[in-house]
Amino acid sequence: MGWLLYAMAGLPALILALHAISALLPRRPSQLSAYLARLVSSIVALLLCASYGVVASIVLRLVGYGGLSQWTVARAFKWTMWVFTGVTFRVNDGGRIEGGRRGGEDALLTRPAVFVGNHQTELDVLLLGCVFPKYCSVTAKKSLRLVPVLGWFMALSKSVFIDRANRATARAAFDGAAKHMRSERQSVFIFPEGTRSYSETPELLPFKKGAFHLAIQAQVPIVPIVAANYSDVLNFKKRIFNAGIIDVSVLPAIPTTGLTAADADALTARTRDAMMNELIRLSYLGKENGAPLPRATGADLSREELRKRS
Repeated sequence: MGWLLYAMAGLPALILALHAISALLPRRPSQLSAYLARLVSSIVALLLCASYGVVASIVLRLVGYGGLSQWTVARAFKWTMWVFTGVTFRVNDGGRIEGGRRGGEDALLTRPAVFVGNHQTELDVLLLGCVFPKYCSVTAKKSLRLVPVLGWFMALSKSVFIDRANRATARAAFDGAAKHMRSERQSVFIFPEGTRSYSETPELLPFKKGAFHLAIQAQVPIVPIVAANYSDVLNFKKRIFNAGIIDVSVLPAIPTTGLTAADADALTARTRDAMMNELIRLSYLGKENGAPLPRATGADLSREELRKRS
């Protein structure tokens, strides 16, 4: 028990010391010190909120509101990370309309739905914290179930665990998720790239089709969520971790009513194209007095080059 108390006292002291040192050192060592300070802060925040999530999930399930478990922990993580690291994600596009369907905060109210987002780094856990809607669960690789505290919380809060090495069990998990979505009106959040890109430019990896088959099977809409490239905030390769606000767009829901498994490829392509276009748009926005502005001229050429690479 003594080691736990020392750790609880020592970690905040270490974080404060790293921040203090970063203010005194030259640029490169200062950057590394700030990187380590925010990295340790993020791990502490994740463990604190996962621990809270274990208790919250048990209590909410007992009172009949288990579907809110991941939402309440997501919000706790959002504010904890903002205090600990000065990093947050902000939904900034609420005016887009497509086929009578609105994007932005309005689209986050779609229920049930399959929410899909671009996957850049481990910081996307905070993306979930900032945009996660009520009555929604994440999908995760099966191995995470074994991680102490975090795995316990995810299991108690009804995450959909997928064994990617076993096609049969993965399909069974999605079948169960589709039934649960229809009966409980519970949404699901999936990163269709399947892994983190760690890209320093606005790029998307190829999409896996599981999310789109699930949406078609459950006959629920796809809601695309796009975070701007944030390699200026977090870049593991360059040991950069800065405070900052990362812009996020929530696109209008894409309906799947009447679609069949044969339409999964087209639905996947349509969603990826919409997300890639929005990712490029976000990458060419500047900020002046809080208002978005187009960046420098020559962006069109860069857009075309990025499109070819995608």
